[in-house]
Amino acid sequence: MIVTAFLIFNSQFLIHPAQAQEYTRRAPDLDRLTQELFAEIQSDQVPYEDLYETLLQYYQTPLNLNTATREELRALLLLSENQITTLLRHRQATGDLLSVYELQSIEGYDLRTIGRVLPFVNVLSSNPNASRGSLWQRIAQEDNNALFLRYERVLQQRRGYSPPTIFQGRPTTRYLGSADKMLIRYRVSHTKDFSLGFALEKDAGERLTWNPNNGQFGADYASAHFVVQERGRLKTLALGDYQLQFGQGLLLSSGLGVGKGAETITTLRRSSVGVRAYSSLLENTFFRGGAATYQVTPTVQATAFVSRKNVDANLQQAQDSLAVFDEFTSGLLATGFHRTPSELANRHQLAETVGGGHVGYVSRSGNLALGATAVVTHYGTPLLKRAEPYNRFEFSGRDNRTVGVHYSYVYRNALLFGETARSTGGGLGTVNGLLASLGPAVDAALLVRHYDANFHTLYGNAFSENTRNINETGVYLGLKVRPVARWEVSAYYDQFRFPWLRYRASAPTDGHDALVRLAFTPTKTNLFYVQLRQRLKPRDLPTADPARPVPLPGEQLRQSVLFYYNTAPTAAFELRTRVQASRLRDDDGRPWRRGYVLAQDVSYQVRRSLKLTARYALFDADDFDTRQYVYEQDVLLAVSLPALYGQGTRVYGIAEIRLNRALTLWLRYAETRYRYQTTVGSGLEEIDGPLRGEVKAQLRVKF
Repeated sequence: MIVTAFLIFNSQFLIHPAQAQEYTRRAPDLDRLTQELFAEIQSDQVPYEDLYETLLQYYQTPLNLNTATREELRALLLLSENQITTLLRHRQATGDLLSVYELQSIEGYDLRTIGRVLPFVNVLSSNPNASRGSLWQRIAQEDNNALFLRYERVLQQRRGYSPPTIFQGRPTTRYLGSADKMLIRYRVSHTKDFSLGFALEKDAGERLTWNPNNGQFGADYASAHFVVQERGRLKTLALGDYQLQFGQGLLLSSGLGVGKGAETITTLRRSSVGVRAYSSLLENTFFRGGAATYQVTPTVQATAFVSRKNVDANLQQAQDSLAVFDEFTSGLLATGFHRTPSELANRHQLAETVGGGHVGYVSRSGNLALGATAVVTHYGTPLLKRAEPYNRFEFSGRDNRTVGVHYSYVYRNALLFGETARSTGGGLGTVNGLLASLGPAVDAALLVRHYDANFHTLYGNAFSENTRNINETGVYLGLKVRPVARWEVSAYYDQFRFPWLRYRASAPTDGHDALVRLAFTPTKTNLFYVQLRQRLKPRDLPTADPARPVPLPGEQLRQSVLFYYNTAPTAAFELRTRVQASRLRDDDGRPWRRGYVLAQDVSYQVRRSLKLTARYALFDADDFDTRQYVYEQDVLLAVSLPALYGQGTRVYGIAEIRLNRALTLWLRYAETRYRYQTTVGSGLEEIDGPLRGEVKAQLRVKF
């Protein structure tokens, strides 16, 4: 059957032998792909938007399978190391691919794998930029050229927008701006050629202010970038906002990391993608300045970068004349909100200067890669954490210097990789792993990491249980087995230890995280999986014992189960059912606390110009600790991850309307209705009543 399909596809190609086959790429199902990559969403602080936009960028400017390097193929997150190796060997032995469907003749590429990567790749037989004119002509003629205008608002009045009241002789705090959230984003780009774009965003509650001297251009957040690539030996030049990723992300990570997930093998290792244009809306995960990568020799590249920007921080004056610093800040503020006078007073108060470089070597075969990285960070005002025992080894001062080395080596069906770094004060961090194909249907992974309590990496995000690479030792084991066609079993076990105290953990502790997922794909349009996960993580338990005023760490056990079914009875009609539940118990004698959500999605392509999507969900969670996060479909380039707890319903509907070839409009309405509650939210976000409704509209203009 596979051979027959391959012959049919290539017979179509043979009609036009002068060029690689042209085919209509279907749009990627990013929502389903997210379900497959992430095990269980437990926080809304993970930069899913960065990963989402990266995959969308691959769709808009696909990866050329005839020129893609091993690192670029790894960055897709969808191919195993063995699949990458067999593709490169096939390319070396037979020359350029003539069609993407030639993947079916390469060992290790089944229909499911090909279906997942098809939206993000293409096959071109020559340099597509060679005959497209000058840079500015290519920019003007580029099809991947669009402007996005977005508006959203919560319909109910929140306390922060009500008239202030008088409390203890002073007016209460209120938001300074309107409840409207607005976004303007523009980007034109082409793979391995250029990227030009800007973004302006006003969050709800923020004011529109024009003050260029303070970095305010109407909207509170402004970002812009210009990147050119492949200019002879100059491989990349970035001006404005950009990101960096080298090695395993221990010192420099761009956010392209899934970490522990249902994809237990391919997402474990990172790829050295180097300098990347930044066009997301996260206000603290990028560099601002310039970066360049230069090809020194055919096997050696050198990168240098410099960044200077002001970040949010609460500056404080020392109260003690013997204090180390007269003025300091206890930490950086990462919310990005500037809605109230106090938030506005903290805006861009701390000057941050970062500089450094990277030198990388890749053998001619591509099997061996070595690199060295250096990063120097300077703050205009010293950082000084609160005098708490768990902060004893935290970074303090103005300057942090880090140096590190990384490696990756492919030997037959195995990949060895790792990175080791040292920071100011002598703290050491290291992460090392092994990925191996034990057979045509079995893949395994091993990863060991250790981060000292005094290891400080301010822009790193390597594999870890903690949100930062600090104070952790762990061993991860992963396995993926395909026992028979269309069936797949994925599992991992992660054992970790925290050698020093942590916030809400008043002693050294250890824990574990284990997952198993069974997936069945009977057809291209059907997917079913069931997943079990258990996490044991220590934390301080509350105490009412006067003889023990200081809480001692106990163990918190969280168990969860997930059922997911995706089917498309027709090409225009799709159904998705998701049932997830979890229970949580502290070892303090209290009973289990539980939470669950049942969600049913419906998608219908009414006609080519109109697509409707809707969800109805029921949820019941005992408290905030048992809250349920469920990924929601949203307008293009937006991510929705509401935290559901209490009892109630969550519904949303989306209409995607293609007005004409250049204009596409998205309309979205979502609401959460609670039972047994008279208010929703807290503080300035509190709403009187049991309902919170949101509207969102987005217009895309393609040039």
